[in-house]
Amino acid sequence: MLTYHLIPRDDYDPHAAEYVPAAFAEEGFIHTTSPLGIIHEVANRYYRADPRPYLLLRIDLDRATVPWRYDAAGEEYPHLYGPINRAAIVGARPCPRADDGTFLPLDAASD
Repeated sequence: MLTYHLIPRDDYDPHAAEYVPAAFAEEGFIHTTSPLGIIHEVANRYYRADPRPYLLLRIDLDRATVPWRYDAAGEEYPHLYGPINRAAIVGARPCPRADDGTFLPLDAASD
């Protein structure tokens, strides 16, 4: 099952054995979003004011070596409870933005 995680491009090392966002120490889990079609909404809600380029990590939960679960009703935002192992990160791509910084919808065909 695929889910997605937004990350500032400079925070991602594609050669690292695992990925842990800075907020993990405080929150205790890694936020992800399952429907690709709402990624731009999530990005605009939380990161629109951040001018840095962002990547979208595609994560295969079946390859994750840490527990994960949906902590809220519905099946849109699974949380991973530990570092994301490299084998679970099955893709990374830039998140397109408009000139004003607004994140744009992603094309599912290129996922």
